[in-house]
Amino acid sequence: MKVPLLDLKAQYESIKNKLNEALLKTAETQFFILGPEVERFEGAICEYLNCKHAIGVSSGTDALLIALMAIDIRAGDEVIVPTYSFFATAGVVSRLNAIPVFCDSDNITFNIDPQKIESLITPKTKAIIPVHLYGQSAEMDVILEIARKNNLKVIEDAAQAIGAQYEDGKFCGTIGDIGCFSFFPSKNLGCFGDGGIVVTNDEKLADKLKILRVHGSEPKYYHKVIGGNFRLDALQAGVLNVKLPYLNGWSAKRRENAELYNRLFIEKGLAEEAGRAVFDVRNSVLLPKAVYKDSGALNYHIYNQYVIRVEKRDELRKFLQSNDIGTEIYYPVPFHRQECYADRKLNLYDYPVADFCADKSLALPVYPELRSEQIQYVVDTIAKF
Repeated sequence: MKVPLLDLKAQYESIKNKLNEALLKTAETQFFILGPEVERFEGAICEYLNCKHAIGVSSGTDALLIALMAIDIRAGDEVIVPTYSFFATAGVVSRLNAIPVFCDSDNITFNIDPQKIESLITPKTKAIIPVHLYGQSAEMDVILEIARKNNLKVIEDAAQAIGAQYEDGKFCGTIGDIGCFSFFPSKNLGCFGDGGIVVTNDEKLADKLKILRVHGSEPKYYHKVIGGNFRLDALQAGVLNVKLPYLNGWSAKRRENAELYNRLFIEKGLAEEAGRAVFDVRNSVLLPKAVYKDSGALNYHIYNQYVIRVEKRDELRKFLQSNDIGTEIYYPVPFHRQECYADRKLNLYDYPVADFCADKSLALPVYPELRSEQIQYVVDTIAKF
């Protein structure tokens, strides 16, 4: 049986006519840059996330970059980021000649560990970027409290988390000062290329983001600030306008698939429960866990990725590949071990949880169109290994 990591063709086939119609509509109007389709999508995102302002941009990476520009991050400023994430989280900080300060991960969710943030704050610290990794919220209450106490901005990297919610029903990306989303094709809500959006409830920040998006010009050809070409294409907005109404259903199906994985792994005796102690994998599978908070409320995890932790990860991956099962490693090298940051002369052993994740994590197929018999085949094949 063949089980790809992701099957975008299956999703396309299910709404093919609507998507093709949207593409042709843009071709017929010849309105390709910003315009009515983008404005329509921005309004729909505001309604979906219950936020005041949404500004469509060219990618999730550019969403992070423009957000940092909007809060005036400059050369020499420090921004605290998790060391375990997609590289853009740190890379955008460095592109502004600011300094990404790396923080280790929480040992259950593998998001940034809020208990380790405060010790990293210096007089140069200007912001924190929590990442809602794999589609589960970081611990925003604690992070916001730290930020308020130290007069820091909070930029949420919600690239993997559109539709994910924190304990009181707040959507990830709407809790801090600015939220950043990606519509890379593999995301729960993906376009036909690169695309992103930034959201905020602050009108002044929204106005600044709109100006920065078009090279810093306001009015056209008059520049008080330097921005960039961060515009969302109308073609991509048209695709996203078609897909957005399906998002909740797709995310719910991912959750169902994750719950089936968990149940089957436990029934097979490969795992005791979701979210056991981080370093205790032995000859078993450490399952992802949707976390309850002190209030008793549950984070709404959308499983952009379903990531297990296992010993002999690389050998298992090869075994799965030989049995036609697709996997991926998110992420094999934390920032503190990246060659481009070698000159920082960091203590590489200050980030044990992130190192554990990098060495043991493996993403399994979880896309909405995945069939239950395919999930069963994945679990049975891991049991064989």
